[in-house]
This record gives sequence, C-alpha cells and structure tokens, in this order.
Amino acid sequence: MSKSCTASKDCTSPCCDTQSDKNQSESQTTSCGCSGNPVFDGVDARYKTILWAVIALNGVMFLVELLAGKLAGSQALQADALDFLGDSVTYGMSLAVIGMSLKVRSTAAMIKGLSLLAMGLWIFGSTLYQIAFLSVPKAEIMGSIGFLALAANVASVLLLARYKDGDANVRSVWLCSRNDAIGNVAVMGASLTVYFTSSAWPDIVVALVMAGLFLRSAQLILIQSRQEYQLSHA
Repeated sequence: MSKSCTASKDCTSPCCDTQSDKNQSESQTTSCGCSGNPVFDGVDARYKTILWAVIALNGVMFLVELLAGKLAGSQALQADALDFLGDSVTYGMSLAVIGMSLKVRSTAAMIKGLSLLAMGLWIFGSTLYQIAFLSVPKAEIMGSIGFLALAANVASVLLLARYKDGDANVRSVWLCSRNDAIGNVAVMGASLTVYFTSSAWPDIVVALVMAGLFLRSAQLILIQSRQEYQLSHA
C-alpha cells in the first residue's frame, strides 16, 4: 500500500482499494485522490470491466427501444432509445481516455457535455414538432419495453454507484445512467396514463422532461469539465 493512501484515512476512492503495488507512480496515487482530495479518474481494472458491460447493455437496448418506439408510435420511447445510443458512444469515449492527462479527460467530458446538449435540444424540438401530429401511442408496448429498459438501467446504476463522485469524465457516466433510470420510470408512468386516458399528451410530456434532464446534465458536465480544463493549464 502506498504511503499516501495509508496516511489518508478518509480516502474512499475506489482505486485506493487496488493500490497494493509499491512501485506505483506518485502521479497515479495523486489521481486516486489519496493526497487529501479524493477524485477518482477511472484508473481501475474493475471499473473498466464494468464500463464494457454497461456499453454492451446500452447498445442492445438502443436497438430494442428504437424498434419498439417506432412500433408503438411513442416519442418517449424513441427519445429513450437515443439516450441509450448516446450513452454507448460517451461511455466508449470515457473508457478510451482513462489514464490520460487531466487536459485530455476534461476535453472528452466537454465533448460529451456538448453531445448531451445537442440530444436534449433535438428531443425537445422533435417533440414540439410531433405535437402537430398527435396520435395515441400503444401503451402496452410502452409499458413492457419501459420496464425492460428500467431493469437494464437499474443494473447499470448499481454497477456504477461506487464511482459516481469521480472526475468530470467518470461523473458523466454516472449522470447518464441515472438519467436513463429516471427516464424509464417516467416512460412507464406515461404508458399507464396513456392506457387509462387514451391521450398522447403523457407521452409528449415525458419526452419533454427527458429533454430537460439531458440539458441539465449537459450543464453540470460542462461546468465541471471547464473547471478541470482550466486546472490542467494552471
């Protein structure tokens, strides 16, 4: 165990659990957060394995929800499918920059923040457009696929929960998974409301809420990544 990890009793960063190699570099120890400011940067074999599993899960669910959204005529399901696609791409980017400099990681986080912003604006715009062509989606498909997507996202959230307080690159992964789970609960709620009211408005409202989640997460990631980018030049 490295001396700095031993000295800091409050260090709870996940990578501290794996620092048994006495020859590990001081820079990696610092990125682990054991010097008194715990900020996990993703340099951990277990975290990388979890990311691969979550990427595969999101890729499969993107295809499932895209098809189901078209069949059900649900704007909320299609928005959630886009969310799964975006997550797969951004998680892959997160995996690629693990272990790189703070400048590279913060730049990657900025790109992910901008992609979330773009998706949020696209969902918002397409949903407003859809209002002009309101049609009642198939609630049964919405509910069943929403439940399946929720199960997938809850599994991802539980796997990633330990790593939710890392740097901007790591934190963006957690925020995306959290948003997915919230969105799936909303989709299921909308499916029940559509079923009992025979109205398309619950589906529209949920899609708009999901757009708001995208935009809020984009704001959080962009703020933190900008701070870390400035720090890398200090």
